Amino acid sequence: MNRRTFVKTLPVITVLAGTLPSFGQDLRPIMLPKPEKDGGKSVLAALQARKTIRKISAKKLPLQVLSNLLWAAFGVNREAATFGKAGRTAASASNSQEIDLYIAMPEGVYIYEAVPHRLNPVVSGDFRTRAGRRGAAIAPVNIFYVVDRTRYDLGERQPDRSIGEPEVQKSYYYTDTGLIAQNVYLFAASQGLAAWFHNCDKENTFKEFKLRPEQSVLFAQSVGYPENS
Repeated sequence: MNRRTFVKTLPVITVLAGTLPSFGQDLRPIMLPKPEKDGGKSVLAALQARKTIRKISAKKLPLQVLSNLLWAAFGVNREAATFGKAGRTAASASNSQEIDLYIAMPEGVYIYEAVPHRLNPVVSGDFRTRAGRRGAAIAPVNIFYVVDRTRYDLGERQPDRSIGEPEVQKSYYYTDTGLIAQNVYLFAASQGLAAWFHNCDKENTFKEFKLRPEQSVLFAQSVGYPENS
């Protein structure tokens, strides 16, 4: 039964009472536990172990591991940095923090908010196939890197006057995405996880994640346990 047929079968009084079921809006914010900032391999050992692993298990990541992963990727590591913002684990041009992490999991898509360290729901449903690679669709976590160009500060305090130029911005946000993605790779290597940075279905992802014209989908990165681990 499709949605239209289902709605027609509801008692009229139910519809008038405002109790029509909410399709795709049943997700709740996920407050992530405090990230663990010790353990795992050393930085040098993680660099030695860093590699792309494309065969990823469907096994779910524990919430603590997910918390640690997102903090390592682009979490807050100091309360005050430049331009009146908190500092993050990956650098960005003029501390613009213009890259958002959209997290696709089996139950839905969330956006990572670093300052409260939580996941806020975007849309329910399994959109992992938008990662665009065979095998990525079963990974428990797919990170979609999305740039928000409104984050670039073009005000008087901005020392880089070229930051308003589209080509300059492009060079910045691709570089900043790479910095975050490498954090994910090193965290995965440190913790015995699999990570795979790749292209994705940008067109459908843009529509389904309800993005604004000032935003663009850049890449995706699949993370989980190695297959047969």
